[in-house]
Amino acid sequence: MKYIYLMLIVFFGTFLWSVINPKEVFTCFLEIIPAIIGILVLAFTFNKFRFTNFTYFLILIHCIILFIGGHYTYAEVPFFDYIKDAFHQSRNNYDKVGHFAQGLVPAMIIRELFIRKNVISNKSFFNFIIVSICLAISAAYEWIEWFVSIASGDEGDAFLGTQGDIWDTQSDMLFATIGAITGLILFSKIQDKQLQKI
Repeated sequence: MKYIYLMLIVFFGTFLWSVINPKEVFTCFLEIIPAIIGILVLAFTFNKFRFTNFTYFLILIHCIILFIGGHYTYAEVPFFDYIKDAFHQSRNNYDKVGHFAQGLVPAMIIRELFIRKNVISNKSFFNFIIVSICLAISAAYEWIEWFVSIASGDEGDAFLGTQGDIWDTQSDMLFATIGAITGLILFSKIQDKQLQKI
């Protein structure tokens, strides 16, 4: 439990930092709301279903990515402006980090749920289904970005964050897919070890 409390302290500390004098208040709200909804769901389900500490750690990392993007907007994260200048990139690519995490973290959440609830009996399709669900989540998020941008006009442009890239939506979904595959390749064994302790 000490590990959980420590992660909660980091979560709320980063959350408070993100909402203090953000670059754009409306964009900050839109970017951090998934993390707030996520922490509420995890809090309400904690006694009924407790994830492994490793999965909670990945969720925390994803939330921190969201908070940073909310504070600065994804197009203006300072360190990635430095990377853009240093490597002569055409845009600030912090949003690609966010979309990579948008694939990786849900993949590990879904994987743990599937294993512990024995959702899929045919294991030969296991990873394919997880990656497909992550791609569906990414596509749904792109729909939300599109809807918010249309509904709010100029205020939603920072949330959409295309930075003039006409292929931004497609590359966002690609990075989420790569993130999901990467998570399954790199972290499945770590997650399995923690699952054995349950």
